[in-house]
Amino acid sequence: MDINPSPPLVPTASTPVDRVNYQPLIVAGIVLGLGQGGFFDGIVFHQLLQWHHMFSSVKTDATIAGLELNTIGDGLFHLLDWLLTLSGIFLLWRAGKRPQGSWSGRVLLGSSLLGFGVFNLVEGILDHQIFGIHHLKPGAHQLLWDLAFLAAGLVLVGVGAGLIRSAQSE
Repeated sequence: MDINPSPPLVPTASTPVDRVNYQPLIVAGIVLGLGQGGFFDGIVFHQLLQWHHMFSSVKTDATIAGLELNTIGDGLFHLLDWLLTLSGIFLLWRAGKRPQGSWSGRVLLGSSLLGFGVFNLVEGILDHQIFGIHHLKPGAHQLLWDLAFLAAGLVLVGVGAGLIRSAQSE
C-alpha cells in the first residue's frame, strides 16, 4: 500500500496549483539573447554597414596594421558571441530535460529580447562610452548614435521583461 500517493496529473479543486518555474528557461533565453545581440551587432554594424570595427577608435582600419588589429578584434568578438550562443543552446536543452520544466514561447522570446537589450547596454556603456574603443557610427552625431543604441537596449529590456511578466502572471 502506497502511503504517499503521487499528486494527480491534473490539478483539482482540492490540489494547489504550483507556480510554474520558468527560471531555467529565462536564464537560457538571456544567454541566447546576449549571443544573438552580439552577432547582430557584428554582422550588421561591423560587416554589412561597415560603420565600425572592434577597435576603430584605437587604430584606424585604413592601414594594413590597423585592419589586422580590427579584424582580430572582430574575430574575438564573434568568438564570444558564438560561445554565448552555444552556452544558451546548452542551457535551453538542460531546461527542457527538467521534469518540472515548463515551456513558454513568450518567456523564451521575452528573455531573449532582454538578453539582447542587456548586450546593447553593456557593450554601449563599456565600449562606446567608458573605454571608447569604438562608437556605433563615428563622425558627425556619434554621441546621438551611441545614445540611440543605448535607448534601443532599454526598449528591448523593457519589452522582454514585460513579456516574461505577462507569461508569469497567467
